[in-house]
Amino acid sequence: MKKNLIAAALAATFMAGCSQPEQTAKQPTKQETAAPAKAELGSFGVDLTARNEAIKPGDDFFMYASGTWYDNYVMPADKTRYGAFAGLAERSEERVKVIIEEIAARSDLNAEEQMIADFYNAYMDTETLNKLGVSPIKALLTQINAVKTTDDLTAVFGQSWLNGVRTPIGGGMWFNRLDPNKYEMSLGAGGLGLPDRSYYLEDAERFVKTRAAYVAHIADMLKFAGIDNGTERAQAILALETQIAQGHWPREKRRNRDLTLNQIARTDLATNYPGFNWDVYFEQTGYQVPQLNVSQPEPIKAMIDLINNQDIAVWKDYLTYHALSGNAGLLSEDIFNTNFAFYGKELSGQQEPRPRWKRAISQMSGTESLGFAIGKVYVSRYFPESSKQQMSELVENLRTALGERIDNLDWMGAETKVNARAKLAAFVPKIGYPDEWQSFDGLTITNNDLMGNIKNMREFFQAQDVARELQKTDRNRWGMTPQRVNAYYNSSFNEIVFPAAILQPPFFDPNADPAVNYGGIGAVIGHEMGHGFDDQGSKSDAQGIQRNWWTDSDRAAFDAKADQLAAQYSQYEPIEGNFVNGRNSLGENIGDVGGLAMAYHAYQLSLDGKEAPIIDGLTGDQRFFLAWAQVWKEKRTEQSMLNQLRAGTHAPGRFRAQAPRNHDAWYKAFNVQPGDALYLPEDQRVRIW
Repeated sequence: MKKNLIAAALAATFMAGCSQPEQTAKQPTKQETAAPAKAELGSFGVDLTARNEAIKPGDDFFMYASGTWYDNYVMPADKTRYGAFAGLAERSEERVKVIIEEIAARSDLNAEEQMIADFYNAYMDTETLNKLGVSPIKALLTQINAVKTTDDLTAVFGQSWLNGVRTPIGGGMWFNRLDPNKYEMSLGAGGLGLPDRSYYLEDAERFVKTRAAYVAHIADMLKFAGIDNGTERAQAILALETQIAQGHWPREKRRNRDLTLNQIARTDLATNYPGFNWDVYFEQTGYQVPQLNVSQPEPIKAMIDLINNQDIAVWKDYLTYHALSGNAGLLSEDIFNTNFAFYGKELSGQQEPRPRWKRAISQMSGTESLGFAIGKVYVSRYFPESSKQQMSELVENLRTALGERIDNLDWMGAETKVNARAKLAAFVPKIGYPDEWQSFDGLTITNNDLMGNIKNMREFFQAQDVARELQKTDRNRWGMTPQRVNAYYNSSFNEIVFPAAILQPPFFDPNADPAVNYGGIGAVIGHEMGHGFDDQGSKSDAQGIQRNWWTDSDRAAFDAKADQLAAQYSQYEPIEGNFVNGRNSLGENIGDVGGLAMAYHAYQLSLDGKEAPIIDGLTGDQRFFLAWAQVWKEKRTEQSMLNQLRAGTHAPGRFRAQAPRNHDAWYKAFNVQPGDALYLPEDQRVRIW
């Protein structure tokens, strides 16, 4: 069963759920450190050496802002992409490594510190893992091998939350979109081993080759389970997954909240979705499920049809493969390396695995792992209270700016503006770290059983989810840990969340020029606020309830602008024949274009009518837009770019950097003229918020 957390609704990618109420903990004391005398990047907060001034800003603002860096940066063998986000993530990883190693070297550990040390040591003990081979999941493979009926199959599907196995039907506890004070089970279709349904259904040469490589990979993985005739059976698995893909909705349809709100009483489930033993399925989870939401009705029916009509032997091979692949990072190195050869090298262009210590930290840093135990130490060392205070001020400045912009909209009527202002006023900002920390009381971690630790954590968090299923939703819960470099908007709680780790250069620097902070973290704040008013977030009101608070004419005017923006981004072609999906990435693009407008407005308010100084020959407006562009500095392998185009919800960084082409101030700041590649006539510049 797929685990869903608040982060599934994240605005910045990137994607929490329900746990037992945490105990209130005293906030850690912040370590006193002397502030640096100057901005970390350059003289004012932007790395001017990254620019390529031979390129006109109006032709390619991404390459103008970061072209010298882009042309000279050599992708390390263990990466598929690198940029501002990845750079900060590496800094966060290094800091977490120091924290863990210092904890592991001590003997006077409290309970949470002991868990951190023991889990890390168990993960790093490859000698033991290599001796164990496939045996840590032997019980799971035996259970799969014993499947004889569709009910047996259904039981395995229902236990996916414990076993880390992909399944065609999955779900988890989420929020009731019509009453965010309640939790509600949400069900959808899944089960694909490739990034998107298009990898199965398109006949372009690259996809044909990927499918052939996938079959070879599945056959190699099945050998670890002692399965003969691997190639033939792998082909049958691919054929099954192709049928699953045919039953899935395209991604742009799956993000439409009008289509994915389909609440149903548990007692009516068998009548509306017959042919599947829902009693057996839910028995595996522990949930009571008085009511649920079926996010993809037709795909669920298609999956039920497949479950009943596909040979059980093929389903068993399918589950065996996904048991091995889904748990490969927790097993012996030969299993991991075989899995990496496809998912890392073939599918993503990554030539070498990331160092094991980085993989350990990644495994430990999630919200349903030890992430908050580590995060508590992280913020005590690396997140000064002054940064939280400055961020709070920036958020309020952006709120003021958006409020003024709503008042001045020429396409929105007074009635809708009242509702929009109410939603804006109700925004809840969360900055840095939770007010209440996750409790780990009752969790058992040892230093010599990695898979046992993983199962203990899965059972621990599942039990918390089950315990709170019928309770009031916990609005103190965070969907990201403090050391995560990201941000998100949660429509059910109407909250914007900024973990501590993103509040660093190039996004935020307390010693940088204000224009840089507004163009960096200011625009990120605006982006997250913008998700409350994008094509889907705008379907929820100030209380997080999904309902229409728009007049028909105002919604039509908004949709026309959104359609224009979708068409604009759909023209970008990063790989020949493969375009940005402007409809699937629409919410993120509205967030970027609108967030940039809010941040620029707030920056102008901060100047209080005064002229910004010239620094290093650059005006305040130039510094503002450069800061934005360098936030999206990025280089990718072609395979990673394709994965982003087909399976991601964000446009690639190169095109996010070009968002200023919709803003008049950018044209003036960089003297962009008709004939420049990015030039848009005024009536084609999309101005929504």
